[in-house]
Amino acid sequence: MSVTVSSKYQVVIPEEIRKATGIKPGQKVEIITYGDHMAIVPVPDPKSMRGFLKGAKLTGYRDKKDRF
Repeated sequence: MSVTVSSKYQVVIPEEIRKATGIKPGQKVEIITYGDHMAIVPVPDPKSMRGFLKGAKLTGYRDKKDRF
């Protein structure tokens, strides 16, 4: 799918892509470049990440010498 860059360097994300990725008006996206390619990645809402570590083991990852 191709889009056109406007004179203000803006692009419109096609409806099909917006629906597939769940992008909403005002949502932040990250543009990642690698070489001569780029990817537009939706930034998740911090509220949607609440509790995603629930049940994670919080001990045993650091050596005692690392603690103050």
